Amino acid sequence: MTRKKFIIATVLVLLVFTISTLALSDIERKKKDDLYRQVELFSDALAIVSTDYVEEAQPRDLIYGALKGMLSALDPYSQFMDPDTYNELRVDTEGKFGGLGIEITIKDGLLTVITPIEDTPAWKAGIKSQDKIVKINNELTRDMLLTDAVKRLRGKPGEAVNITVLRETENRLLEFKIVRDVIKIKDIKEARILEDGIGYIRLIEFRENTSRDLEIALENLKKAGMNAFILDLRNNPGGLLDVAVKVAEKFIPKAKMVVYTKGRKASQNLEFVSQENRPIVDLPMVVLINEGSASGSEIVAACLQDYRRAILVGMKSFGKGLVQTIIPLNDGSALRLTTSKYFTPQGREINGKGIMPDITVEEGKIELSAEESQTLQKSKEIFEQIEKKEKKTEEEKSQQYKSDNQLMRAVDILKAVKIYKNQTQSTNKP
Repeated sequence: MTRKKFIIATVLVLLVFTISTLALSDIERKKKDDLYRQVELFSDALAIVSTDYVEEAQPRDLIYGALKGMLSALDPYSQFMDPDTYNELRVDTEGKFGGLGIEITIKDGLLTVITPIEDTPAWKAGIKSQDKIVKINNELTRDMLLTDAVKRLRGKPGEAVNITVLRETENRLLEFKIVRDVIKIKDIKEARILEDGIGYIRLIEFRENTSRDLEIALENLKKAGMNAFILDLRNNPGGLLDVAVKVAEKFIPKAKMVVYTKGRKASQNLEFVSQENRPIVDLPMVVLINEGSASGSEIVAACLQDYRRAILVGMKSFGKGLVQTIIPLNDGSALRLTTSKYFTPQGREINGKGIMPDITVEEGKIELSAEESQTLQKSKEIFEQIEKKEKKTEEEKSQQYKSDNQLMRAVDILKAVKIYKNQTQSTNKP
């Protein structure tokens, strides 16, 4: 290239760059101008309301109301929290509070149950995932903010709350009167050997001590002769992201992507890579999910599915894959703002889509044989005699899982995997 051509090419590149920069600057300027116009509109409306409304309104109430409306217009999970609500959030993270024991969200404009927490008043009353709460104490929930709904559902332990639920699968409205209780969340509900060396752990939620508790449970199952494993994440609404990552990394090789997030800012684009030094990578594994599995449980299930580390069994998960950041404000209030989205190792978006199981198995009860039914009935009778002491007999615990359709299909799958694995090893022997 001659010097003259090089100079011309350089000038053209600089010209294109300058035009692009000016175009971007013009776009940014227009955005700012539009923002200023809208802020001016808000300011005018605020001034009119404060001077002309029939009763004098407190400036703080007006601003708080405007902030609630602004955040609720974004998505179901973003919200403005006044100081009282922000304090309640801190209570939430302690794992102990007064309420019904349900995880809720706004879905399709309706107050929707993500999942009832096991062994809580809502669970015992029969509330189910995907139930639409249309009334709380005879007050319609249409256009009710999520934070307001939570406040109405919570209260002093021992007090009752009436809720009306639309169950679309049954096409009817259901009335519930549920007595509030102190909700104590136990992350691992059950950990034991089912049969033929198949270990089983039911994980209710991802909390601060979940990873440590899971490690202990897995070690105990290994000592008991575990040779295959079922991780039950049904009705697990999620919890702490870093804990979900720690759970997933126990079953995949080190230095593998578990999940990543993408937002508008570079600082919101994060990658979470497995750090476990001694993962369990050779144990046949099934993960159970359903429509009540959300957020953290979807991250774990999707990760293990992407690496073909586990077979997913059950129903499609809820589909909550947004990251919320808590941003405190100077008066004790805070913003809970969606700042990024979750993506699986293979780049699948979780939010609004959910995770499809490898094998779809609907919930339901299995018809037991006459002998099994007799044994189960006998154990139930024994259980009823000591129910006041809140204990379960070993006889009942050893039998009751056999009527769980999804769990028994998981057991069957692992039995088949073990047979195939043993046959393959025998064939490959010299």
